[in-house]
Amino acid sequence: MPPSLAHDAARGAFFTLAAQGARIALQLVAVVVLARLLTPHDYGLLAIVLVVVGLGEIFRDFGLTSATIQAPALTSGQRDNLFWLNTLIGAGLAVLMLLSSWPLGALTGQPELVGMAQWLSLLFLLNGVATQYRASLMRELRLRPLAIADVAASAIALAAAILAAMLGAGYWALVVQQLGNGLVALVGVVVAGRWIARPYSREHRVRALVTFGWNLVAANLVQYAARQIDTVLVAARFGTASLGLYNRAYQVVVSPLRQVRSPLQSVALPVLSRVQQDQPRFETYVAAAQLALGYLLGIPLAIVAGLAGPVVAIMLGGAWAEAAPLLRMFAIAGLLTTLSYVGYWVYLARGLGKQLLQYTIVTAVIKIVCVAVGSFFGLIGVAVAFAVNTAIEWPLSIAWLSRITPMPTRRLYGGALRVIVVTGIAGCGAWAASQPVVALGPLAEVGAGAAAALLLSSASLLLPIYRRDAASLAAFVRLMVRRRDRVAGASADAS
Repeated sequence: MPPSLAHDAARGAFFTLAAQGARIALQLVAVVVLARLLTPHDYGLLAIVLVVVGLGEIFRDFGLTSATIQAPALTSGQRDNLFWLNTLIGAGLAVLMLLSSWPLGALTGQPELVGMAQWLSLLFLLNGVATQYRASLMRELRLRPLAIADVAASAIALAAAILAAMLGAGYWALVVQQLGNGLVALVGVVVAGRWIARPYSREHRVRALVTFGWNLVAANLVQYAARQIDTVLVAARFGTASLGLYNRAYQVVVSPLRQVRSPLQSVALPVLSRVQQDQPRFETYVAAAQLALGYLLGIPLAIVAGLAGPVVAIMLGGAWAEAAPLLRMFAIAGLLTTLSYVGYWVYLARGLGKQLLQYTIVTAVIKIVCVAVGSFFGLIGVAVAFAVNTAIEWPLSIAWLSRITPMPTRRLYGGALRVIVVTGIAGCGAWAASQPVVALGPLAEVGAGAAAALLLSSASLLLPIYRRDAASLAAFVRLMVRRRDRVAGASADAS
């Protein structure tokens, strides 16, 4: 990549990860403070409404954020038309949720849900208006103002919720938090975007972008359904107690993994879209992205897999000891899905919406078969099947993509195998180092195991091929903290 693009990507990753870290910290503050001011019933009401909101959000975006970012060329007129489409979809969903609020309250027997659903329906409108402003900022790799807007929205909304809760607002404090976050974020991206949408014009065609978006919506719906199949099966066959073990172990791994991995898409997608016509650079970036995700997320996941017992004891408590083998399987699955995650970015950057839908349907069928077979071996069988499914998916994702678009297949397989070797050794080393200190408690086990894992991971640098991987990652980190003028100066000196 040109130095300026590489720098923009690195700095974008820096601001995105920093903002995500700040938002996670604010979430922890919210848990600690609001949990002391509100009741479980209040949170239960919000959870019911957010299920509806989460499903509606798939349609609200309509895949047009990714369509905007990946388009090789996008006129201001097309951007304006997409703005009105997203706004119209958001408004339509707001009306639909408003009308659904009374049946929702009657169906659940919770009359409080009616007012909550009616007010939270405004989220669809707020997010619909903000969609193309966010997409434009990501397309231009202006991720710093986007990060500032997101963190400011979370902080202001949390402050408003705490104040409302202290004044006795009850569950309405959570409504204030959700709406405050949406409103402040909207104001932030509009101010940063510096453009006002003009009236819709048929002269600027967006049919191809909408078609891509629709395929992405369909793929997301299939993924959403596939993600629920193991939960539904566990609940149906083994009951709520087993489901609680399964769900808590799943959330300990998957929730923080998604919070770190998903925001990086806002960096990777615009960069891959910019260089998609330059195949050598495109392949280099895809391979480098896989290595970065694999090493930086894979080693912590390997440590969690090796130290599943003490991690469960620390995170969930001694009563949840049966969740340890489940947690180990989910950590292994998280590593394997991370290795294949760059494939999803390639689908989006290349505009392969139809092919993504086809691939998603195939992998959903594979997961259903794996989980159904695993369920005959009990709860742990379902978790093992979950990991086996991801072991099938990551090589399949690369092979499938290589059939429809040029891919650095050998580099991706080779890089993934190097990551698996290092993380496998790290995980086994973490487990072995923790055994002699079991009597000292879970904190000592985690400390000894993590130290051993990091030491063994560092030992891989004795091999030249791993030193090259480390040098690439170090160069990217240096770009993250280096100012643009210094990058430009270094480039000029080199020329």
